[in-house]
Amino acid sequence: MNTLKTWITQHPNLSAWFVLALGMDIILAVEARDVGLEPSQWFWLLLITTLVAGACIWIVSWGDDEDETSDEGVNG
Repeated sequence: MNTLKTWITQHPNLSAWFVLALGMDIILAVEARDVGLEPSQWFWLLLITTLVAGACIWIVSWGDDEDETSDEGVNG
């Protein structure tokens, strides 16, 4: 369990991507289960949804870089 906590604190963007992608994929699967999609369509929908989650986390993390650089200037 400590190994998992250490990995999450060392890789916050990847762990956030995993959690967001999992939630988005579950919501997609629940809402589109009765649409009648082919297996290849499911594959591509889930893949693109996972990539969109990664893009969301990447965009949200842009502000983190600015905070770190401004803190270094004040403390350095």
